[in-house]
Amino acid sequence: MRYRLDLVLKPAEGALLRVIGVSERRGFSPRAINGSPNAADAGRWHLQLEVEGDRPAESLRQQLEKVYDCESVRITALESLETVA
Repeated sequence: MRYRLDLVLKPAEGALLRVIGVSERRGFSPRAINGSPNAADAGRWHLQLEVEGDRPAESLRQQLEKVYDCESVRITALESLETVA
């Protein structure tokens, strides 16, 4: 199953690596990433990360909320992109 994570990260060195690392250790493979700092929001990174995995997304959300640099996490399930042959 594919999920889109909408994250807000503090502008700290290594924050993105920590988020990707937690995702991978929880059994999710990063598939796409998009984001940028928002000057109007004290330079916080607003990030969209697409991941794929067989585990429940709720477990990933709970772990990401424990990452110090991660201020918010929202998960959206995406439609399966499998093609029928």
